[in-house]
Amino acid sequence: MSTKNQRENRDTATLAKTINGACQSLSIGRSTLYELIGSGELRAIKVRNRTLIPTAELERLIDERMAVKP
Repeated sequence: MSTKNQRENRDTATLAKTINGACQSLSIGRSTLYELIGSGELRAIKVRNRTLIPTAELERLIDERMAVKP
């Protein structure tokens, strides 16, 4: 996907997900998500008392995991 298309898709998509939303998107549990955040593998942001995961971070995590050879 070209950079222009990514920007266009991002403009119409959600920029960040809640913890529950990120868990659903990745099909993982909350503990696993918090482990990824704690280890630095996944970056999160705080907005007041909410923890949000940028969708770009979720996509990056998946892309990196897919690139790793078993």
